[in-house]
Amino acid sequence: MPTVPTFGYHRTKVRLVPVCHAFLDHLKPAFPPPEDNMARLKTSIFIAAAALITVGTAAAQTLPAWSPEAAAGYLDGRASWWMDWPKAQRDHGTFCVSCHTLAPFALGRPSLRGALHETSQSPNEKRMLENITRRVRMWKEVEPFYADQTSGLPKTSESRGTEAIFNALILASNDAPSGKLGADAKLALDNMWALQLKTGDMNGAWAWLQFHNAPWEGDSQFYGNTLAALAISIAPGGYAGEPGIQGGLKSLRAWLQKNMGTQTPADRVVLLWASAKLSGLLSREQQEQIVAETLAKQKDDGGFSMSTLGGGWKRRDNTPIDPASDGYATGIVALALENASVPAAAPALARALGWLARNQQQSDGRWAATSMNKQRELSSDAGLFMSDAATAYAVMALANAAPRK
Repeated sequence: MPTVPTFGYHRTKVRLVPVCHAFLDHLKPAFPPPEDNMARLKTSIFIAAAALITVGTAAAQTLPAWSPEAAAGYLDGRASWWMDWPKAQRDHGTFCVSCHTLAPFALGRPSLRGALHETSQSPNEKRMLENITRRVRMWKEVEPFYADQTSGLPKTSESRGTEAIFNALILASNDAPSGKLGADAKLALDNMWALQLKTGDMNGAWAWLQFHNAPWEGDSQFYGNTLAALAISIAPGGYAGEPGIQGGLKSLRAWLQKNMGTQTPADRVVLLWASAKLSGLLSREQQEQIVAETLAKQKDDGGFSMSTLGGGWKRRDNTPIDPASDGYATGIVALALENASVPAAAPALARALGWLARNQQQSDGRWAATSMNKQRELSSDAGLFMSDAATAYAVMALANAAPRK
């Protein structure tokens, strides 16, 4: 078996079977179908499961291995660099939770725990969670990541909204396996709800950072608010059903519904993912429409590209966005399809997972993606930002697809 030179890890052979257990687990939609459609739904589920098994059995014999060790090495290395980078440092001995590196790391790194036989959080996960917890507990004392005084209006509001959503999402996700919502995650959710806007076009939503940097900080308010929906849905202990949040939740659903039609295909994919976990965000017909629109953009090699999912975004330097399949677009689509469980998407999902399994970089364990904002040196720290997120989402999708023992 070959080794991965950068980290020296022995490549563990992961037999990828695209009979996605998470996909099958979530075939029951997040909202009940009408009774007269129940028989048809059961038939569709049976057919979809059979199709997945057929595709998965064949693919398992041909898809190459991917290396969880190398992926973990890359993610850990990038998280460590970010947490120590002087520009990421903030007050009270804390650091910024970045959209491109640390937030995806927080969601993706735990998915490797089983493959690596880890029994607890990695050191970098612990350090990151300690940082978030400190800021949540000191919420009224810590400065925003970006303040009006230094970054211009309305950066304080945007920064607070963005951080509050990430804090809630990451801490709720961390508590989810235990089935119990901890005090810090509950406080993070309280902090988030306190910032929900109540009037105007943004009624029901949260402010989100605007730096004109796609895909996370460039006209990305919708993306950020789908993450708020994810945070609410992921929070364990039946949190989404708590009476005290139903008014705010209703307003959030209404805002997402009102604005979904004008969003980029990539942001609609994230909404599809959230809708699989939180009832009432999308109807089944709306889910199927997003799936159909997304699958129309699948490349011949099975992957997806942010050049077509980015909604016509233009780089500042007028260079073209790479049209090739990339790890970020393919990773988020595969993850959303696994969760949304639309039967017609089964073959396309298998092809996307196949692309991911074939395209891990041998040199350092990442999945490559390029900047949507300007031409960057891909090996530079800033040039790797898109690959940081791509790698996190790729491992989440592949880990969901790995056979359970």
